Amino acid sequence: MTSPVKRLFGQTAVYGLSSILGRLLNYLLVPLYTSVFVDPSDYGVVSELYAWVAFLIVLLTFGMETAFFKFIQKKGDKEKTFSTALISLLVVNGVFFVILAIFHQDLAKILLFEHHGEYILLLGAIVAIDAISSLPLAKLRAEEKALRFSLIQFSSIGVNITLNLILMLGFLSPENPEKGVFYILVANLIASLVKPLLMIKLFRLKERFDRALFKKMAFYSIPLAIAGFAGIINETLDRILLKQMLYDPSIPESLSYAESEVGIYSASYKLAMLVTIFLQAYRYAAEPFFFSQINKENRAQVYVKVMNAFIGVVCCVFLLVSLNLDIFKHFIQNETYWVGLKVVPVLLVANIFLGIYYNQSIWYKLSGKTRYGAYIALFGALITITLNVLFIPKYGYMACAWATLIVYFIQMVLSYFLGQKHFPIPYDLKKFIYFFGGALGIYFLSRQINIDNVYLDFTFKNGLLIIFIVSIFLIESAPQNSEEEASS
Repeated sequence: MTSPVKRLFGQTAVYGLSSILGRLLNYLLVPLYTSVFVDPSDYGVVSELYAWVAFLIVLLTFGMETAFFKFIQKKGDKEKTFSTALISLLVVNGVFFVILAIFHQDLAKILLFEHHGEYILLLGAIVAIDAISSLPLAKLRAEEKALRFSLIQFSSIGVNITLNLILMLGFLSPENPEKGVFYILVANLIASLVKPLLMIKLFRLKERFDRALFKKMAFYSIPLAIAGFAGIINETLDRILLKQMLYDPSIPESLSYAESEVGIYSASYKLAMLVTIFLQAYRYAAEPFFFSQINKENRAQVYVKVMNAFIGVVCCVFLLVSLNLDIFKHFIQNETYWVGLKVVPVLLVANIFLGIYYNQSIWYKLSGKTRYGAYIALFGALITITLNVLFIPKYGYMACAWATLIVYFIQMVLSYFLGQKHFPIPYDLKKFIYFFGGALGIYFLSRQINIDNVYLDFTFKNGLLIIFIVSIFLIESAPQNSEEEASS
């Protein structure tokens, strides 16, 4: 019989087929964008727009995915829960897009896109479609139809990449790089439409909207939405603040400079997102998996094993990227952007903390105390805003990177102590210290030893990585681990 942990990571691999391959293919767009957008300011515009997309997706889904997973466990009426959640998403997103269509020119002016109101309209259509599509996709996850889920996601990603290549290479003129931003948004909009078209049968509702059920779901999900929104502040607000705080209307080239800094930072951030690629695939499988374990006697032991394996994997990804940054930097074709590579190790560590926090956050979702997730995220958002406002004027995007690391560390620690009080899970702190401390130790050791020969340097650094991977495997496969965890 397959163990729960192996099943989780098996599903993560299937979900990751679309997520990881799709993201890796999207990585091919980074050299495309950084070569086409010779001036980083144009790439900075794209990065800022997608920061807003991240904000709006969280706001417009308002935690309904997680509420759906929660209430199909409690009620046993999947179709009524699904119909109620989907209708609420359709109404909210419909109202949102109508308001956006009326005021898009005003919003464009506020966001310093005064002559490009079409950006706002396209962006609004993308997020509304993606938000509505999230629930049918969640239903596929709940039914463990990972392959179909992955095929739908991969189809959308494939359309997006294909259209990007056609439009950017075939139609974009170097004299008019601003048109490239429009092409990117159009490609994304068409790709987003692929998902509901491939799930059209799932939109045929079998039950009516249940007002009483919706109130219960909303009461559960709104704190999660607040937490998610605050979490997106921690993840993406730095790019928005970076532009707004570096822009000085009294200086003629100030806006171009501010957008260039956003572009440089965002390109380097892409390299740090290799941890996030794994994290996203993992989260697709983990949330329904954790809920499915809630009534099992050995759930705590399973959660501990999952956390140990997760930390080991993300630490390996940290070392893979940070030790081979001279190779990974070539994803960014234009050397103008390379000045920002110094943020990559900082952001990789930040994403390790974020991943651990996501793992820990299951305690307030399982216990129904979702308000604590909102408290933690809002506190983190407050620190994010404060650190960025204080230090961006002096340190630029380095302030953004360090603020991200500090906030994710604080959230991880807060979640751990609150979780141990309200929903105790006996996590193995010794293994965390060994895995994370070992990874940092290897990274700093590699920085101290300078080897002039490129091939020897590569062999040395990746030899350290292999030793680290083998040591984790040996520790995790040792038979005494399960006994210690069971007794703790």
